[in-house]
Amino acid sequence: MTPARRKAKGISGRIYLAFILALMYVPIVLVVLYSFNGSRLSSVWRGFTLSWYRELFRDRAMFDALRNSLILALLSSFSAAVFGTLGAVGMARVRPVPGKISKAMEYLSILPIMTPEIILGMVLLAFFSILGLPPGMLTLVIAHTCFCIPYVYLLVKARLAGLDRAYIEAARNLGAGEWRAFLDITLPLILPAVVSGILLSFAMSFDDVIISVFVTGPGTNTLPIRIYSQIKTGVTPKTNALCTLLFAATVLLCILSMAVSRIRVKSAGGEK
Repeated sequence: MTPARRKAKGISGRIYLAFILALMYVPIVLVVLYSFNGSRLSSVWRGFTLSWYRELFRDRAMFDALRNSLILALLSSFSAAVFGTLGAVGMARVRPVPGKISKAMEYLSILPIMTPEIILGMVLLAFFSILGLPPGMLTLVIAHTCFCIPYVYLLVKARLAGLDRAYIEAARNLGAGEWRAFLDITLPLILPAVVSGILLSFAMSFDDVIISVFVTGPGTNTLPIRIYSQIKTGVTPKTNALCTLLFAATVLLCILSMAVSRIRVKSAGGEK
């Protein structure tokens, strides 16, 4: 490749990267910017103001919806972590089965994330009606756990595929029981995959609208449903202010995670 072509390829790569970054972050920048807009309309700029943040902190219903979403996401993500981890570990320990049966079991395990949400929501609504469960936080937790389990299952299963069973066999030979070997050997090795599954499940649960609409009840309004319902009457910059605060909290958590990771790497290097 000639230097001219190499230079042109480098320029085109930078342009493509800039386009992707702009597509991802320009909408976020606009949301943050218009949270300080003095006008209710996003198309009109009437100066800088903090009034929307003051209105947001006076909106108790919005924070009740946020609290419900956080509680729901925590309960469903940790429940999915338990069931998904146990399911992946159990599938890894069963004896080999014929290829077609193995593929069928694999498809069934990830079926909830392959099924359209509107169909899954209708199925769960019919299921809860048959059981006589009133719509509310319990039905929300069960429904969100149902579609979050496959995320944990797939991540843990991938981690178990690369796990050397010699560690587990050595622990069993030294007298550790099956449960003790799992707690001392298997769980610490798959813990990064479990944590990744919890974080992914938390994000999917916190962001869900369609399934939540079918199984929610009075008094258990979640934040995505409340914001979606405001589209009919018009979304005010107060919603932009809430999104800005959530985005800032997410960025802060990412920075803290990176800082903790660097401290651990430095401490590990110092020990060596």
